[in-house]
Amino acid sequence: MHRKLTTGFVLAALVGAVASVPALRDATGVISRAEAATATPLGDLSSFRKIVVDTAALVDKGDLAGAKTRIKDLETSWDDAEPSLKPRSPAEWHRVDKAIDRALAALRAGKPDQATCRQALSDLLATMDHPAA
Repeated sequence: MHRKLTTGFVLAALVGAVASVPALRDATGVISRAEAATATPLGDLSSFRKIVVDTAALVDKGDLAGAKTRIKDLETSWDDAEPSLKPRSPAEWHRVDKAIDRALAALRAGKPDQATCRQALSDLLATMDHPAA
């Protein structure tokens, strides 16, 4: 015997299913890009966040030169987006900007240290995910 499901029932079932799914975490244990995109008054930071995750993967592989090259993409795109992002929340923009500066400094050090770079990138992701903290 088949029953027709009402739209309300189907919707309630979907909402319940989505609510029961645990939050997705990336390799650093930080919230997912989808959560990060909606979690900040700065707007969607997912494109910047992807660069940081890519850079962290290079650091984890020991490719500090590649990581230094990749993080340049973050510096450029962040600077290009400043006019649209900064007015939304200047204080949060500055927090993220300072965290980016620390990650850039770690990767551009005369002799970059893998652990220091890894920590700076982890801190940067945490700041991007919660810039008001």
